[in-house]
Amino acid sequence: MSTSAVLHAEWIKIKSLRGSLGSLIAVFAATLAITVLVFATVGRAEADNADAEPVFGAFYALNFGQIAAIAFGTTAVSSEYVNGALRISLAAVPRRGLFYGAKVAVLGAAALAVGLLTCFGTFLASQAFLGEYAIGLGHPGAVRACVGGGVYLALMALLAAGLTAVLRSGVAVLSVLIPFVLIVSFVVGDVAGGAAQFLPDKAGQQVLHESPDGTLGPWAGLAVTAAWAAAALAAGWWAVRRRDA
Repeated sequence: MSTSAVLHAEWIKIKSLRGSLGSLIAVFAATLAITVLVFATVGRAEADNADAEPVFGAFYALNFGQIAAIAFGTTAVSSEYVNGALRISLAAVPRRGLFYGAKVAVLGAAALAVGLLTCFGTFLASQAFLGEYAIGLGHPGAVRACVGGGVYLALMALLAAGLTAVLRSGVAVLSVLIPFVLIVSFVVGDVAGGAAQFLPDKAGQQVLHESPDGTLGPWAGLAVTAAWAAAALAAGWWAVRRRDA
């Protein structure tokens, strides 16, 4: 089976599975909906705050979009471990490296495309409600935040995908990652101080700040998140290669 055929097959899987397709759509839909709701109600009041950070504030809803991205990466891989689907996939594509690489490539490309669309759409939607407080894409750090935010969402999806390949359970991965990004990361941040900058979510979100504080710059922080994702994907590759289907 050729590489292009395997890639096409993996894309068909994502489109065909309601969980995967729904979570991918939710990355955009949930982020944009929450952005409109928040900025239409309290956007101007928050923008008038002296401590407001206009670029970072525009991406408030990304806290929810990243959950959908994690769900997408998880469901796209966990479907292989339901009802013997992995055995069927490996019967069609015996080369496990090709199978896993194609799945990761398609998943990452889809998450990146939707992530970029989401971040640019979120930024523009948020500014539409701010009147005289609105900033444009020409504002320092705005385009970098939009691009970096899209990459961040893709990396979180890949991190989830790698962990799912290791644990072979979508429920287990979601039970770990979602509480981690919503609760544990903030608790660890309060306790560990500067070390918390190197957690995958906190490091990656540095790119959303106009002038990031701390040790990591915007792209360095994104590189830390990429390292976490790469480690998870490498562990997932080991699991797919070594374990029985």
